[in-house]
Amino acid sequence: MPHLIEVAFRGNRKEFFLWEQDDPPPLQAAVIVDADRGEDLGRVHSIGELAAKRAAGTAHGIAAGPPSRRALRLATLDDEARGAELREQNEVARRRAMERVKANGLVMKLTDAEWQWDRKKLTFYFTAEKRVDFRTLVRELAAMFRTRIELKQIGVRDEAKRLDGVGRCGRQYCSASWLPELRPVNLGVAKDQRLSLNPQQISGACGRLMCCLRYEHEFYVQSRKRFPKEGKIVVTARGEEKVVANDIFNDRVTLRGVDGETRVVALAELRRELAGTAAPSEPSEGEGGTPDELVRPPRAPRVLTVLAEAPAGPRAAGPERTPPTAAAAPAGLLSPPEQAPSSRGTGNGASRGASPVAVDGGQATEPGLDTASEGAEGAGTGGTAGGAGDSATAERRARRRRGRRGGRRRGGSGDGAGDGAAAGEQTDDAGNSEDTGTAEDTLPSENS
Repeated sequence: MPHLIEVAFRGNRKEFFLWEQDDPPPLQAAVIVDADRGEDLGRVHSIGELAAKRAAGTAHGIAAGPPSRRALRLATLDDEARGAELREQNEVARRRAMERVKANGLVMKLTDAEWQWDRKKLTFYFTAEKRVDFRTLVRELAAMFRTRIELKQIGVRDEAKRLDGVGRCGRQYCSASWLPELRPVNLGVAKDQRLSLNPQQISGACGRLMCCLRYEHEFYVQSRKRFPKEGKIVVTARGEEKVVANDIFNDRVTLRGVDGETRVVALAELRRELAGTAAPSEPSEGEGGTPDELVRPPRAPRVLTVLAEAPAGPRAAGPERTPPTAAAAPAGLLSPPEQAPSSRGTGNGASRGASPVAVDGGQATEPGLDTASEGAEGAGTGGTAGGAGDSATAERRARRRRGRRGGRRRGGSGDGAGDGAAAGEQTDDAGNSEDTGTAEDTLPSENS
């Protein structure tokens, strides 16, 4: 089974190949590999599981797909010497090509030149701000070097990766040493890390933002989640204070009070203060307590109480009458209510409903009789009705009284007790009634 190996070339260029021999080659060993239209010299960068892991996680491994080219053999001393001579000629080829670029007036910068080990191809790497038409330049370079010419445009980050160097941190460029993929870096990562926005301080040798800002950004985002947001007003043991700054490395927070006093407090202590002021304590006895607009007692359920009272109907003008007390008529003299006879259906409201009947001296008397009934009884017993004229007059008076009482009933609540009171009858709480008017009192007023 062939072994997967990763081979590094000049300018930190790496590719994956298949090693078909039984034992894989040692690390950093020089090997001859199958290149584009020829052979090339490189050194083994990784083998085995590490090579398989890098093939699945690096840009040159994923973009190229499964490796199809083979590593042919280990390089000999003569092969390595030949490769060293070609590396010295790379700079010479770059300078000669730069002369032709200036002669053609092309706006481009030749970064590097690389001879293939078998001298069958010469590759030039350049950077440019805009699209460049270099067809004439390719023909001139092909006639000059008598080989196949290839021009590749790269970015400024790839240029720094090929040339390699030491950053301001004192270490090798991340892009040239270990960074598997060159991803773009925007200014937002510098703002999240509270760094200076001066481009000269946060830019690398390539002139772009440093690559380290990208892979450190996630650390700052996760660390700041433990701190309160800067500029937020928090309530601590000293009252309201504003968060000025957060020190994520020392776990400290800088606060400023309303009086302008600034203090630095540990994050753990600040959390204890916020937890102590979050839940308000109950007021003790003797203190003012919490204002009423903040703490309100629960409302009791509303109970609707309806008092059934007889509506007071219109009464005749006169002195106010006071109903008799319950002692005036003993409760033992009261009998169960009886339905009024149909002949008294034209009377007042008390005759329409159940009215109490009082027993006085062995004779049953019904107080509150309407005037029409009394008039009819008086006419029947006395025998003083004088012909059809008197009967017609009495009938007209009865109809008038019935019509007036009907209007009162319509205007009132329709309660029988209320109508009886409107007709001149006062009833006390014990059910006793007192007649406040007679037929003789009301008849003359209706004639008038």
